[in-house]
Amino acid sequence: QVQLVESGGGLVQSGGSLRLSCAASGIIFGIYPMSWYRQAPGKRRELVATITSSSSTNYADSVKGRFTISRDNAKNTVYLQMNSLKPEDTAVYYCNVRRNGDNWGQGTQVTVSS
Repeated sequence: QVQLVESGGGLVQSGGSLRLSCAASGIIFGIYPMSWYRQAPGKRRELVATITSSSSTNYADSVKGRFTISRDNAKNTVYLQMNSLKPEDTAVYYCNVRRNGDNWGQGTQVTVSS
């Protein structure tokens, strides 16, 4: 059974930084692409960043140059370093892996005050 546990969210001022972590279990972590999504109130969940098994990365245009996704296969963990945060980054952030369908963590709240 796949389990994803996110942590690291919180309240930060505009321009600040946060690092999110997602610990995975129940999968051979190193062979799967991992993604971060976010969902703001009243909006659809959107893809933020993806990292492949070979550590190639892709980002939503809205976060390019500010967010960095990385992974540590020895720790079964994927990270999202978020810099220069803006109020519009406020959302619940979710970790995702596609194994027998989509698997999601419980989410971690990120709130950016202006």
